Amino acid sequence: MVKLVTTVALVLVSFVASAQTQFEKGMGSALKLWGEGKNTEAIAQFERIASVEKTNWLPNYYIAAINTFQAFGEKDKTKMKTLLEAAQKAQDENNTLASENAEVLVMQAMIHTAWIVYDPMTNGQKLYGDVLFLYGKAEKIAPENPRVVFNKASFEKGGAEYFGGDTAPMCEKIKASINLFANFKPETPFHPTWGIERAKQEAESCK
Repeated sequence: MVKLVTTVALVLVSFVASAQTQFEKGMGSALKLWGEGKNTEAIAQFERIASVEKTNWLPNYYIAAINTFQAFGEKDKTKMKTLLEAAQKAQDENNTLASENAEVLVMQAMIHTAWIVYDPMTNGQKLYGDVLFLYGKAEKIAPENPRVVFNKASFEKGGAEYFGGDTAPMCEKIKASINLFANFKPETPFHPTWGIERAKQEAESCK
């Protein structure tokens, strides 16, 4: 009996280690594809991982991120709409799975922001308050997270510029976020680390 239990335990440990290795290999491969600008291939890889890792928010996070970042740079409104709908589909999974995760909250705020860019007249009034709420909630959860600090300040700066307000307080927070990025330690190699280059660019525009 002891031998049987030991054998079963070893099989289980081996299985778990194998599953972790497959996850790590898959995530590493998908992130590499994204880094190479192969967005379609990266998304397909993340979708495969998400279909297996149903309780892990990271694969859907990156699906949402890739589509959202691409949408911000898309001039074709039809393509932008398609990208944002795909982003929201992945985000919806995470809104259920990890609704109190600061990174997930930031991504939802960014999707809303992209919808405002898509149609400012219609979506600005509808989503502006939601974005501020999401960033405020994320800030309470993770006040030292650089993506929370930077994205919140960047969005507020855009609002101040639009309404003719003072952007100096937001610029100070954007500059402060650069130090947070420099000292940020992700939970794993697969957790979000992006943002420092954007923060530096915005800090430069503050001068």
